[in-house]
Formats: sequence, structure tokens, C-alpha cells
Amino acid sequence: MRIATWNVNSAKQRVPRLLPWLDERAPDVVCLQETKLADDAFTELLGIELAERGYEVAVHGEAAWNGVAILSRVGLGDVVAGLGDGAPGFPQPEARAVSATCGGIRVASVYVPNGRTPDSEHYHYKLAWLASLRDVVAAGDPATTVVMGDINIAPTDDDVFDPEAYVGQTHVTPPERAALADLEAVGLHDVVRDRWPHERVFSYWDYRAGMFHQDLGMRIDLVLAGTAVADRVQAAWVDRKARKGKGPSDHAPVIVDLDEAPDGDIGPVVPPPSAPAPRRGTKKLPQSPA
Repeated sequence: MRIATWNVNSAKQRVPRLLPWLDERAPDVVCLQETKLADDAFTELLGIELAERGYEVAVHGEAAWNGVAILSRVGLGDVVAGLGDGAPGFPQPEARAVSATCGGIRVASVYVPNGRTPDSEHYHYKLAWLASLRDVVAAGDPATTVVMGDINIAPTDDDVFDPEAYVGQTHVTPPERAALADLEAVGLHDVVRDRWPHERVFSYWDYRAGMFHQDLGMRIDLVLAGTAVADRVQAAWVDRKARKGKGPSDHAPVIVDLDEAPDGDIGPVVPPPSAPAPRRGTKKLPQSPA
């Protein structure tokens, strides 16, 4: 079974990329984030095309912002939108999580709040949201669960192109990383990093300043799998090809093969980056002061 996650940064804008990618990579389960469509609009836009490809669809969206979905051609049962009663919001709960049982695995597609700045209310909302997600996963069967999506946290300094460039920024702060560690502590494994512990691998590159072409990225799109699922992993990789060309998302899909690897164990990025790692302190983020 092939599972994948992709922050498409607008399903409507990404249709010319998404459908050919589904045909090329043939994933059995796909978690999408940042669809930016209400449920009926998503169905109107993609329902027929996805059905023709054999996918059942669970969506939890809102117009213009956020939005998550699960596409499955191995079954789609017990669909739950959101994180349940009492889940944090900003100020109301947002469309950031949907879960379903697909092929015997409990799959959650999540779009974790960005956090904006470490001193903002949105940052505290992010931490509360992650704690709520942890509680939901812990209350189920973590061993047979996969949490996939845009986690908006780089787990370690090895998951950003240069830690010095991120000083004072979100995504790398100790409280965020501690919240992610608490989520993993219920029994989840970061399967890409487990499989490629020493590789330079990113899943997101800012649109600005030629960040992708210089390979100045970060790894914030994760597949966190319970032990029963992680033990089945045969390949785990970032489909960097999907970030190339015309009209890409700023994120690349992350693909994990269970039981068998039709493309082989092909490494963390496809194709490999062409730019070498920069010397520390020589590159800045586009939003950094001049």
C-alpha cells in the first residue's frame, strides 16, 4: 500500500498538477492539506475525477483558508472531521484535521497551525492544537495510526537548511519541538527520518528568492506512523519532482510504501537536489530583515 501526504496550497490552483501526479505515482491513500475549499466546492471541483480514479473522499474544508482531505482507494470508514469537542480554535475550530480508517489503518490528515511568531496568540494556539491532537491519537490505537500532513515544525536542526537562518522564527522553537515530541511519544515514528537518519532532506521551499533552486528548504511535512505501520515501511521519500515546473505548490509530496516498494527504496528526494548545502550563516530567509 502506498500512502502519501501533500500540502497542495489550494486544490483549485493545483488541479493541473494533482491529477497527473495521482496517475503517475498511483498512491492508495493521499492526505491533502491547505485545500482552501468548502466541502461542496471540493466535491464539485474534483469529485468526478477522483471517483474515476477509484478514490473515495473525506473532506473537511472552509472557503479560502485551511482545509484537509483524505483520498482512499482501499476503503474509507469512520470519518471524523476535526479534533472533537473542546478542540482549540482561533477563536473557533478551523478545518485542520480529518481522519478515517483506510485499509485497516487509522489515517489522520492534519494541517497544524503555523504559529506566525513566537510571541503571538497564534503560537499558543498552535501548541494547544498539538496537545489536542496528541490526546486524540492517544485515545485511539496509536500502533495502527498514521498522522500525515503539514506539521509546521522542523523536528531538529538537521531538518532546516541552516539553523542560524531560523533564529527568532517559528517552526524550530523548543516548545514546538517539545509538542511534536509529545505527540510522537504516544507511539509514533517519523518514518522518513528513521529510514534516512543522516540525509539532507526537505519538503518545503519558500516561493521567494529562488529558495527551491538553491535547495534552501525545511522538512515540515511528516508521516508519523504507529509501530504496526512503521514495521511495514519499505520505502519513504520526498517527491521533489512535484515541486518543479509550472505552477507547483511550495510543498512536495511525501510518499511512504508499505509492504512493497514499486519504485525501489529510492531515497529521500526524487530527483536529488542540484544545489550543495550552503555554509552556515551565509543565507537568510526571505522574510528576514536585510
